[in-house]
Amino acid sequence: MASNILFLPFRRTNAVSMSAAIKQYISTKYDQHPDMFKKDLDTIDQIRSNAVNSLEAHVSGVQKLTLYAAQLVWIGGKFPIDIGVDFTWYPALGFNTQNPESQNNLRFELANILYNLAALYSQLALSLNRSTSDGLRAACNYFCQAAGVIAHLKDTVIPDLRTTPPEDMDTMTLESIQQLLLAQAQECFWSKAVKDGLKDGLIAKLAAKVCDLYDQAAEYGTKSDIISTEWIHHMTAKHHHFAAAAQYRASRDCLDKQKYGEEVARLRDSLVCVNEALKESRWINKVVLADLNGLKARVSEDLKRAEKDNDVIYLIPVPPKSELKTLDRAGMATARIPQEVSDPYSALDGKGAFGQPLFARLVPYAVHVAVSIYDERKERLVNTTVIDELEGLTQKLRDLLQSLNLPGSLQALEKPLGLPPSLNTHAEEIRQQDGLHKLRRSMHEISKLKANDAAMYQEGVGLLKAEAEDDNKARLKHGTERWNRQPSREAAKNLYTKVDEIDGYLKSAASSDDLVKNKLKECEGAIEVLGGTARDLESYVPNSKRTTMTPAVERAVDGLRSALSDVTKLEHRRKKKIQEVREKVKYDDINGAILAETARFEREYPMQKIEPAQFENLFDDRLEVYNEDKEMVAQESELQSQLTTRIKEANAAFTTARRGDSSTKEREQALQRLANAYFKYKEIVSNLNTGRKFYNDLANIVTRFTDDCRTFAYQRRVEAGQIETDLSTALSNLNLNIQDQKERHNLRSHYTTHQQQPLPQQQSQHSQPQQQQQSPQPMAAPTPTRAPQQPEPGIWDPNQGIKFGGAPPGASAQQRQQVNGNVHHPAYPNANPRGGGQWDVSHGLRFG
Repeated sequence: MASNILFLPFRRTNAVSMSAAIKQYISTKYDQHPDMFKKDLDTIDQIRSNAVNSLEAHVSGVQKLTLYAAQLVWIGGKFPIDIGVDFTWYPALGFNTQNPESQNNLRFELANILYNLAALYSQLALSLNRSTSDGLRAACNYFCQAAGVIAHLKDTVIPDLRTTPPEDMDTMTLESIQQLLLAQAQECFWSKAVKDGLKDGLIAKLAAKVCDLYDQAAEYGTKSDIISTEWIHHMTAKHHHFAAAAQYRASRDCLDKQKYGEEVARLRDSLVCVNEALKESRWINKVVLADLNGLKARVSEDLKRAEKDNDVIYLIPVPPKSELKTLDRAGMATARIPQEVSDPYSALDGKGAFGQPLFARLVPYAVHVAVSIYDERKERLVNTTVIDELEGLTQKLRDLLQSLNLPGSLQALEKPLGLPPSLNTHAEEIRQQDGLHKLRRSMHEISKLKANDAAMYQEGVGLLKAEAEDDNKARLKHGTERWNRQPSREAAKNLYTKVDEIDGYLKSAASSDDLVKNKLKECEGAIEVLGGTARDLESYVPNSKRTTMTPAVERAVDGLRSALSDVTKLEHRRKKKIQEVREKVKYDDINGAILAETARFEREYPMQKIEPAQFENLFDDRLEVYNEDKEMVAQESELQSQLTTRIKEANAAFTTARRGDSSTKEREQALQRLANAYFKYKEIVSNLNTGRKFYNDLANIVTRFTDDCRTFAYQRRVEAGQIETDLSTALSNLNLNIQDQKERHNLRSHYTTHQQQPLPQQQSQHSQPQQQQQSPQPMAAPTPTRAPQQPEPGIWDPNQGIKFGGAPPGASAQQRQQVNGNVHHPAYPNANPRGGGQWDVSHGLRFG
């Protein structure tokens, strides 16, 4: 039946299996077996089914919805929001209520559940008997709770959604709904005050606040593309209605206080306001219209009596509108968020009706994230501050030896014939590893990996490019107003960012590959000699004449040999330390410590969500174990500095002692080239291993990128097909939509103009009374207009209807003028009664 208040309709959804997705995620991402949580998996599907099927105004639905909402918040701390379930929901407001929206997002599901909870509260309020004080008190409470849930949804859930919110959950729509619910809560309190016979002055203050809240609701509604014009007209009528009611009650208060002139002024203003409300009679339902007509009759009667009394008896001047004191406000309705919604963890304490939280034995998802963060931070710390530093020191030492032509000059002098033992050792090592062939084979394999990565990357880029081209073609075809979905670059901002990132990786890797190739090119000949036969190696190194060493030369040789021996020992020691550090990192398992810390958090703060940032202090404490390794690097740097000084001094003494002796120069150069080639070979092997690991890791990144591109392109194709279907369907309703937009534009223009003209009397935008010539004229309420069409002579116009005589006997003037409303919203059930005296073309012709 029709009512003088509105309610929120429910959003509908399709059945989905959360348990299957959660089970799959546990089996792939967690160390625990999903069968450990079989009961919890069954429960989550059951409580969802109970919640989404609570689509009637019964108080039992409150617990079903709040229980599921609380479990969703709890589960959000155990799993990522994109758990792998596509939640599909149908909008409840607007013109697209038959077009569902799907998101793989737990918070999207939570937003819809909370919306239905607010809708349930509003429908519970409507279902109560509001003819009693207790019923009005309960209805007010329900409306306040509904407004609180909407406020929580708007301020807490939607900002944390991480995706585009549904079109009927934008800020303006939710603000309008919240103010509407508060207005209706305040109206219930006003009705209770009237029923309880409170003083007129207090009732006037309550009515003035109702007026303000309806005005705010209508103002936000005009800024929303979802709130229907029928609702906006309803809220506008209510705004003027309670402006009139406030002035009427204030006039009665003036009568009690013998302020007869002010009484007349306020009654006149009340009559102006109620007339403004009646301008909305075409679009409001019969209950609201009956309330307005009743108020108008009462105000008119009192005004007639007050003017007569004042003109005949009291003779008190009637003050102009501008001199009337602004009515105070008494706000009794506030948005109250139920504790189960604002603090869902407190409800899941195992003691109340909500029971235990689901998957409590499952290690929180934040713990796994924290472990990953620590492992990555540990690897970065050790690599940058220990391993890279040690390898850099060693490379500096090798560069120094190469610049001093060591150890070639010393080997040529000590062994003028044959090959030095260290050279034979290096050559044997390269032969066993297949030397140059190994390097070329590794480069070929890396080239294939690179080509595969590039091809996979180009496939993903091609998918994005093709999707963008299709989207642009559709936008050109339909126009930007109708094809109003996000452009490709905005809809897939992360993917397009990945395009640039991966392109940068490939370019950087190509530069590194060229650098490695140049290294190999420089020493390819010498490496080939080292990997060849012993005869080739002996032929490459020329023999020199045996030189008689003087005591000075022998002393210099001993000093230089000792320094080079320390270099060899230093390199071996560093290799060993690097290996030890890597083993230390490998066995540094923080899982136990994080689980213990998690248990402490859950024990001390049982309802607080676990976040990775809570483990920062633990990370800092654990990473201190690598301080000794950083100190070791500093010690190695100091030792190398001392050793470098010794090498330079010993080499200077050696060069001075052999001044003028060039008998071993060619042999020195050959031995030094081979020594340098060996170290270059080791460096290139290390570079190629790094390159292979890089391209393998990049393959995983590129594969995920291409899969995401493929999924995105598919979803966009499906979405485009749906939009095409909607546009085709919308053609049949084009006239209705155009008319709605015109009405909405007129309403927005009205409120924009209204805000720019502040009125002295009411804080909300009341119309001004017509009481004296100097009084300002009242601002007309917004009236949706349709383009006038002049009927051609001799042609029947459907808008004129078919009249079979006048109105029924006894019909009032208002009934004769009334035009049937065209209310299509579920908040107005059966609110379209047939008017007498004029035929409605939509009803057809009936005979008999």
